[in-house]
Amino acid sequence: MKMAFIVHNDYYSARVIRLLETAGIDYFTRWDKAQGKGHGTEPHLGAGSFASTNAVLMIAFKEEGPLEKLIEAISAANAEIKRPDDRIRLFQLPLDRVV
Repeated sequence: MKMAFIVHNDYYSARVIRLLETAGIDYFTRWDKAQGKGHGTEPHLGAGSFASTNAVLMIAFKEEGPLEKLIEAISAANAEIKRPDDRIRLFQLPLDRVV
């Protein structure tokens, strides 16, 4: 099993949901208005000069097929996003147990 966290600018929320649908994924947990800063990217702090925020989706995968489809869809979407700071990020981790 795998766990994926998707972090993206709130501006791309509708696009990310479409990517999930394309990959056949209709399950996730979402955190809105997440604040932070990545390596070499602009901060997203929700105020002042950095008024945008991020959203985070957590998705648990029992099978790798949907995860691979999602990775392909995100890679294709990122190829169309001009600013590297705006790209959709996916972080994958092992998932040992769901209770």
